[in-house]
Amino acid sequence: MALVFGREDSGLTNAELQRCHAHVHIPTNADFSSLNLAAAVQVVAYECRMAWLSQADAPTAADDNDELATHEELERYFEHLERALIAIEFHDPAQPRQLMARLRRLYLRARPEKMEMNILRGILSATEKAAKKSGTGSVNQENADKSA
Repeated sequence: MALVFGREDSGLTNAELQRCHAHVHIPTNADFSSLNLAAAVQVVAYECRMAWLSQADAPTAADDNDELATHEELERYFEHLERALIAIEFHDPAQPRQLMARLRRLYLRARPEKMEMNILRGILSATEKAAKKSGTGSVNQENADKSA
């Protein structure tokens, strides 16, 4: 896990923001809406500490032992998802309309487990196969085989 802070003068780029699993907003007074980097780090660190302390005595669920998907597995899934959405002509990379960024946020909020990622990847593979059979889209089978 990492906390990522942007540059003091310009923050994070859109590409950097898309790589983050969650975004944080620090509410401020409208008259003084800008925080310097040190102040932002201090506020976030304090909130993380308070959240950790409040969870320290909380009981854990029985299924908390299920292993979450790794960052690499999630990234492979997002690449596979984009490829499948292009194959079925749902996603047009020339006019992305923030689709992949929104789907990333959706799936990352869910905190998928390894088994769930395998299920989703299987669905994508079947979707690509069906699209190829029907001639809906062009799927690069070599890349599909490598990512499966």
